[in-house]
Amino acid sequence: MFPTPIAKQSRGAQITYQAMLPLALILWLAPLLAVALFSVKPAADFTTANYWGWPSSFDGVANYGKVFLQSDMPRYLLNSVLITVPTVIGAVALSCMTGFALGVYRFRANLWIFFMFVAGNFVPFQILMVPVRDLTLGLGLYNTKTGLVLFHIAFQTGFCTLFMRNFIRALPFELIEAARVEGVSEWRIFWFVVLPLMRPAIAALSVLIFTFIWNDYFWAVVLTQGAESQPVTAGITSFNAQFRAAYHLMSAGSIVAALPPVAMFFLMQKHFIAGLTLGAVK
Repeated sequence: MFPTPIAKQSRGAQITYQAMLPLALILWLAPLLAVALFSVKPAADFTTANYWGWPSSFDGVANYGKVFLQSDMPRYLLNSVLITVPTVIGAVALSCMTGFALGVYRFRANLWIFFMFVAGNFVPFQILMVPVRDLTLGLGLYNTKTGLVLFHIAFQTGFCTLFMRNFIRALPFELIEAARVEGVSEWRIFWFVVLPLMRPAIAALSVLIFTFIWNDYFWAVVLTQGAESQPVTAGITSFNAQFRAAYHLMSAGSIVAALPPVAMFFLMQKHFIAGLTLGAVK
């Protein structure tokens, strides 16, 4: 039923695996390496079709200096922070409460409500483009960071609830029963008993949602325009001129935009792995 571990396979299979693994890693990293190489090339290399060759000169300092000092990139980065951080806080906070309600309480419509949260994850977001845009226009939230935050919270709460509800269901229910016997209120049970046990899940979910929202491009283009509200993923396209694209600046901007989620993962790596693997053996 399960594949045989590579350590138990024949010597030939092990050698093939060891030889193919570096090749697969290089192929996987090739686009990122190409973007990093483009970010230090001068603009002349693109006009002479030197796309994959060695840079004629290393202009990394000049390229990154233009990104930070001669463009709206700092404003786009700030917009991404102001959009991503409230979204993570809002989605995780709501999912903790809904996960607690669906995971602890037993009532008739429990499963149906849970299915509604899950079903929202299967709706193709492209078909929501026009209705959501019209809704933000009607509410006066189009081209605002608030509108983008509210939409992301609403759209991500379904996945977060699925994550949190399953995590809470794996916790020992005897702790909650013991607290109820002692006369502790339901709100205090949630705050002092369940929530501390959810820290690994909260950390793992925060990293996932931070990455999802920070890297979002589709809704950033649909619901915002201009440097006053667009996040960094949409702002990178501002380096496109009317007749040519500044690929070296776009590459430098892409590297800058990719650093925060990477740093977030490494800072929260221990909690992220603990949250994903907790209960796996059980």
